[in-house]
Amino acid sequence: MSYQVLARKWRPQTFRQVVGQAHVLRALVNALETDRLHHAYLFTGTRGVGKTSLARVFAKSLNCETGVTSEPCGVCSSCQEVDEGRFVDLIEVDAASRTKVDETRELLDNVQYAATRGRYKVYLIDEVHMFSTHSFNALLKALEEPPPHVKFLLATTDPKKLPVTILSRCLQFNLKRVPVADLVEHLTMITAQESVDAEPSAIAQLAQAADGSVRDALSLLDQAIAYGGGALTETDVGNMLGTIAGGELVKIVEALHANSGVDLLRIIRKLAETAPDFQYVLGELQSLLRRIAVAQALDNGVEEFEQSADVLRLATMLSREDVQLFYQIALVGQRDLSLAPDPLAGFEMLMLRMLAFQIDSGNSRAATVPVSSATKATTSAASATNAPSANDKESIAEAAIPDEGPALNEERTPPVRAAHDDGKQAASIRLDDELDWHSLVDRMQLDGMVRELARNANVTKLGSKVLELVVEPQHENLRADRLVRGLQQALSKQANMNVQIKVVVADSGSVDTVAKRMSEQERQRQQEAEAIIADDPTVQTLQAEFGATIESVSPR
Repeated sequence: MSYQVLARKWRPQTFRQVVGQAHVLRALVNALETDRLHHAYLFTGTRGVGKTSLARVFAKSLNCETGVTSEPCGVCSSCQEVDEGRFVDLIEVDAASRTKVDETRELLDNVQYAATRGRYKVYLIDEVHMFSTHSFNALLKALEEPPPHVKFLLATTDPKKLPVTILSRCLQFNLKRVPVADLVEHLTMITAQESVDAEPSAIAQLAQAADGSVRDALSLLDQAIAYGGGALTETDVGNMLGTIAGGELVKIVEALHANSGVDLLRIIRKLAETAPDFQYVLGELQSLLRRIAVAQALDNGVEEFEQSADVLRLATMLSREDVQLFYQIALVGQRDLSLAPDPLAGFEMLMLRMLAFQIDSGNSRAATVPVSSATKATTSAASATNAPSANDKESIAEAAIPDEGPALNEERTPPVRAAHDDGKQAASIRLDDELDWHSLVDRMQLDGMVRELARNANVTKLGSKVLELVVEPQHENLRADRLVRGLQQALSKQANMNVQIKVVVADSGSVDTVAKRMSEQERQRQQEAEAIIADDPTVQTLQAEFGATIESVSPR
């Protein structure tokens, strides 16, 4: 006898064998036991969750020779014929291949005739959403005035394509994706019945890869058994699916926490030797980060939801801000991974982005940080070569840097350009009453968000080695530690000594800043440009002769 694939061999023959659809089974069993049967049922859900299998069991329950029952005997001629696909009163229709209205009308013309062998004539229409408009009209007529001996069982993966007139005449049951735990239990039972030696971790991988589909799970199980020569191991299943061991993901997160680009790239390059699907790897990394975030949120009640020692350890190592940022970068990066020159390059850049944008938290009201050595700025500037663009850095820094909490990584400071492009040492400044903050900002030639901090602040107090700056409330996010450190480095270089900066918040509109002066100068240039255009004779002629209007534009 030829081999029968597992998806067909283990197809449910009774309601009790259906996996993971208890909410639907309860309604159908109660309807059969109380004889409250509707004339049309619609089963919806993704592929492989049991729509047509459930419909066949329901048809068998309706026509079992022992009577209408929720537990068909399975041994009578009607039950056996349904199982073998040759029951004359079970008319199975594939709507995808029967889209012509003439075929549908020919099929439904026989609705009026009584059942030949069974109690009910059952029409099982699979992928009913593929019917044409005329076919739906023909079906609607049958659903409006159905004979008492006819039952319609419709199945579809896309109920939104069905006309509301069809939906309103059916009892609709939405079959959900089967949970991983239910799939693991089902596959474990099948491997035991098939005498297949299977590691629990291998079964868990197959259940995860099935994405809620029982049929996909059984097809993957068939493939894995053939791949492993009759046995299932975690390594074989991982190689077959192109997945990776969970320990490799843990190492990646540990390298991110340690801020070690060397270790991170070494792990990724070693991982690439197994030719994994990096989209899948990124999805698994997101899953790990989600579990870490859940563990951090639960605190004392974490043991109820999470038993992995690695997850619990990482939850205590990482800050909550870093976990959220890593997850967000991974989520956006999964969309962009297909745009990379090759998957490995895209994945490496994604991990390096996480490495570059770990969060440093600022204090709630004032940020006072010792000045770092000048070598830190040099190291940070050198590492920026492979980092994302400056615009990306600025936008992420503005959105992601919180206002509270201790600094997580004292070594990360925004790069600062040299004081003069010509390479000559600038004259040292003095922290005294003659300090002109506005001209000093231009002399330091800052970059990125550090420049924005300097432009939106002004000096309120001067000391021998301490400078107090004030910003308005709308710029409070610029008081983050990493930005203050960058400004301190530039200022210390100008003063030839270590300088501390303290940033406080003032009332809105009370701070005279470089940014405000630049904005006022821009407004004046705009007015001058508009006046010049309005006084131009040619423009005035165009206005008079053709009704032209002047639109406000930039003076550039």
